[in-house]
Amino acid sequence: MTDSTLIPTRVAHYYRVDNLSCTTTTLKILSEIYDVEISQQVFDAALGLHGAGKYGAQCGLVEGGLMFITIFGRELGLPDERSVLTCNQFAQDFEQQFKSLICRELRPQGFSPKLPPHLCEKLTCEAIEFTAKFVQELFEPADLTCK
Repeated sequence: MTDSTLIPTRVAHYYRVDNLSCTTTTLKILSEIYDVEISQQVFDAALGLHGAGKYGAQCGLVEGGLMFITIFGRELGLPDERSVLTCNQFAQDFEQQFKSLICRELRPQGFSPKLPPHLCEKLTCEAIEFTAKFVQELFEPADLTCK
């Protein structure tokens, strides 16, 4: 799929240099892995999800995965119903793997003004790798290859 340094390298850059959210980081990396163009408007919309994440609601790593699955599904010409069912399966699988879909439960040490902003860097790498594998296994026709 990708070389083993792509995800951690991109996560570190997007978090430490660009100060991007979990959702945007997830979308950018998955779009690179699968060579899918994502419009600026989608990234603009993802900005609001960061506010919900800071509230501690659904994790941006989940949201970014869900958004990418539907974008990629549309690009592959999948029926909407299949994309919806795929997102449902992704949420179930993510929760089984990481024990939650909720940011405040997944984020190490929760939220506090004294804590640095990107405590989830390791979790982000693991979640993006998980999502990339989920996408590959689910959508992998014989001719679909990752970059």
